[in-house]
Amino acid sequence: MSDRSTHAVYVISVFAEIAGVHPQTLRNYERSGLLNPQRTSGGSRRFSDADLAALRRIQDLTNEGVNLGGVRRIMKLEAEVARLHDELATRAQEAQTSLDETHRHYRRDLVPVQNTIAIFLDAQRRGRGSAGGAK
Repeated sequence: MSDRSTHAVYVISVFAEIAGVHPQTLRNYERSGLLNPQRTSGGSRRFSDADLAALRRIQDLTNEGVNLGGVRRIMKLEAEVARLHDELATRAQEAQTSLDETHRHYRRDLVPVQNTIAIFLDAQRRGRGSAGGAK
């Protein structure tokens, strides 16, 4: 996530108002491990836009009838899927880069062979042409 989305700026009262929930609900979600707001040196909670996105996901799931334990498990699995997706994309890019480099290497190595074959075939054609004309 970008620095902006994880920059914790909202105090609990403002965050609760933006989210349309009671501050106690936010404290419960934090105790349940569903939200993890940053803390100031004085211990005050500070929420970010990323926390708001997580809260929206919690609300969506609970509105569908999922209990908080289920929400926690779903969100953990979604985070793991996202991590694995990123890892797979990185590995695919590395594999493509390696494949491109291998192709460049083989093409470079094949140029002398291709030139030799072209010279040989050209000589064969010239030899056949003169042999065919002599018959």
